[in-house]
Amino acid sequence: APDEFELASERSLNLKPAFLDALSEKLGVAQHEALGTPEDILAYIYAVLHSPTYRERYIAFLKYGFPRIPLPTDMAQFQKLVGFGHPLIDAHLGRHEGIGADIATSRFEGEGDSVVARVQYRDGHVWINPTQYFSDVPLAVWEFEIGSYQVCEKWLRDRRGEALSHAAIRQYRQVLAAVSETLKVMGEIDS
Repeated sequence: APDEFELASERSLNLKPAFLDALSEKLGVAQHEALGTPEDILAYIYAVLHSPTYRERYIAFLKYGFPRIPLPTDMAQFQKLVGFGHPLIDAHLGRHEGIGADIATSRFEGEGDSVVARVQYRDGHVWINPTQYFSDVPLAVWEFEIGSYQVCEKWLRDRRGEALSHAAIRQYRQVLAAVSETLKVMGEIDS
């Protein structure tokens, strides 16, 4: 029956009404629509989850269960965090409109076959083999972790033994830019 597998083309809200009611009440707005779009609420939550203070305070919940998301103190704080969340989401989804300059700061250099052999960070460069590397990578970008994974290292290690194509080189440079943008925004969130 082909109708069984038909996918809905309409978008539907998957936020619990109780959460929306609590958020509306806390922010002093009568209708949920005044909160903005569902994407704005996601951006708020995403920004909270990337707050260094939040991560430190709730590390146990982040490691072993579902994190508690605190409600904002007022509409100004909510909107400010929404403003931080959207660029983070864009960076993590590879929508790099606002961070194109960061992509250019790291270059792929050296002569060779572009095969990922031995990955290591040395003197601001990420080496993929004895003769080729990505230049100008800050140590903080290299060391950035999500969960227990060092993002920039894992991306390359997952490609060990493979030759990086031009598209893969560009993608890795975008990963570096996304991590750089993440660190920048995370530094602004707590302020």
